[in-house]
Amino acid sequence: MPTEAVRLECATMRKFALLLLICLHSAQAAPAPQAADDIERYMVEQGIAAQLEQFRQKVSDKTSSLVGTAMGFLGVPYRRGGADASGFDCSGFVRSMFEKSVGLILPRRASEQAAVTETIEKQDLKPGDLVFFNTMRQTFSHVGIYLGDNKFIHAPRPGQQVRVDDMREAYWQRRFTGARRVPGTQNNN
Repeated sequence: MPTEAVRLECATMRKFALLLLICLHSAQAAPAPQAADDIERYMVEQGIAAQLEQFRQKVSDKTSSLVGTAMGFLGVPYRRGGADASGFDCSGFVRSMFEKSVGLILPRRASEQAAVTETIEKQDLKPGDLVFFNTMRQTFSHVGIYLGDNKFIHAPRPGQQVRVDDMREAYWQRRFTGARRVPGTQNNN
């Protein structure tokens, strides 16, 4: 469930998008370069440009913090039901990383995490997004955090440790079941 701050940021972005659409619609008859200049000037005058840049920076900071925090737990052992530095299972790892770095508390199970996040296309993955796999004959039975360049970090299975794997490996390619984005953690531009 998104925090109040994330909800407010999302509401601000929705207002900005609506304002931008109104400006674009009203400037429709003007030549494209003039319309763009008018919109930019209006955004600067109203302080919208500065608000948008602050929002972008906050989103970027959250994503960097999430990935950095997750990488700090490389080598922590897998522990079924684990959700702290003594050991993690896959969904406990993801939940803990989002809570520690972004302040969001995700549900406990991988399938529940998939249910409360936004579906995205694989080619749209950005660092901090979630990647899901079918490892136990169930869709969304395994989850990891996407790092970029087809790499993800996760707590794989008993006897293993938190590690980075490549989604292009045959094992993960065959089992990939979807990509998701946690609302409020990515810059969609």
